[in-house]
Amino acid sequence: MTYDDLIPVIRRLALEAGDRIMEIYDADDFDVKVKSDSSPVTEADEAADALISAGLRAAFPDILLVTEEQAASHSQQGDTFLIVDPLDGTKEFINRRGDFTVNIALVENGVPTRGVVYAPARGRMFYTLADGRSVEETGALDKDEPGTLTPISVSEPDNSALLVVASKSHRDQATDDYINRYQVKDSKSAGSSLKFCLVATGEADLYPRVGRTMEWDTAAGHAVLTGAGGHVVRFDDHTPLTYGKEGYANPFFIAYAPGVELKEA
Repeated sequence: MTYDDLIPVIRRLALEAGDRIMEIYDADDFDVKVKSDSSPVTEADEAADALISAGLRAAFPDILLVTEEQAASHSQQGDTFLIVDPLDGTKEFINRRGDFTVNIALVENGVPTRGVVYAPARGRMFYTLADGRSVEETGALDKDEPGTLTPISVSEPDNSALLVVASKSHRDQATDDYINRYQVKDSKSAGSSLKFCLVATGEADLYPRVGRTMEWDTAAGHAVLTGAGGHVVRFDDHTPLTYGKEGYANPFFIAYAPGVELKEA
């Protein structure tokens, strides 16, 4: 598999999954179940997962696939793998707030190197090109023919007036306490992996996450942010956030534009 092979496939699958998700989102009602970890899952999560998984396995049968909705995939390990959250921000979906995304990423040797983040209710799509640079696509978002691609890059932050984004559904006092250590011009809330993309486009300078996440929640957004010149580090020691960890669980982390003067945990 080459990056030139990968990018059109994950872009198309994200768009197709987004269409299926929106069909369910726009319905009068949809099923919601509770998983063993007490998190919610909807028929949209399951439908998008089935679509993306089938497409990735058909296109890249020799690459390990890890997906949130298939628990059997969580016990597998490899240096190179595709990792999928078919509907990141399920609570946003259930509450019809729109800030949910389709996330597909490639991880190589612990690093998310390529990825796509698609927010179908927002009509925003971000991904890495084959050369690793990140873009936002606008226009019709046709399955076969990409529209206008605008290169994205992180901000040049002003540490006396930072723009901060934090979780909409999981913001807590610990997060606010950490944010309050900075000089903040504006703080906004957003759901799902969109927060990485807001840093990637320069709409925010800093995204701290003081709470539980899994690698499928973050890999695609991490790849997009990296391709836009940003960084993601562990909250505790500011070393790079790596992937392929036991159980695919993340520590707390900070996503930011270079130039932000990070505060200690």
